Amino acid sequence: MKIDDQILKEYLKNVYFINGTAYAGKSTICKMISDRLGLYLCGENYEHNKFLSISSIEKHPNMNYFKTMKNWQEFVTRSPQEYYDWIFNTARELVPFEIIELISLARDQKVIVDTNLPIDVLKRISSKDHVAIMLTDTERSVNDFFHREDPEKKFILEQINQTANPEETLRNYRESIRKINSQEVIDEYLNSGFKCFYREDDTSLEDRYQEIVKHFNLL
Repeated sequence: MKIDDQILKEYLKNVYFINGTAYAGKSTICKMISDRLGLYLCGENYEHNKFLSISSIEKHPNMNYFKTMKNWQEFVTRSPQEYYDWIFNTARELVPFEIIELISLARDQKVIVDTNLPIDVLKRISSKDHVAIMLTDTERSVNDFFHREDPEKKFILEQINQTANPEETLRNYRESIRKINSQEVIDEYLNSGFKCFYREDDTSLEDRYQEIVKHFNLL
């Protein structure tokens, strides 16, 4: 069953999307908007377990990768291209789950979403003043990846250190992060037609927050 894009836009008119590269501040800005303006927060990987519970390995192999992988060593030693393909295809598989969930959540309230929905999908289901793209340079995304008090990142680093050659595994994993935050990916965002907000050393988080809520017409 195909639903007309205009119908989806109408049902998602209360949803504001933030997408972009890693460590550009997406999660932080979403939380600030939720805390200050009262929007319902859909943070990174929201309702992931719920989506998995109604997915199938056959139809959604990328979403269910952690159920089918041999072990965590396999996960941290994949090639950068394999990692990129997994991230890209997982985002594609999640599209119907996210859209249905967001329609339900946004029925009577405004929602802010830290999303990985693909650009072409966002163009179909939303409008320019409901989407913000947050970007930072590739090297910041790579260098800051393990520099957070994040249990998931610590776990991955532990798995890397358990491989036969931790130094080479870490180098390879960093190349995977570089690929999914490459200049080619950044250029796709910049050419998307959506407004982009670039993380610069001379701009504060508060400045970016003010710019984004103004863009969303939430003030």
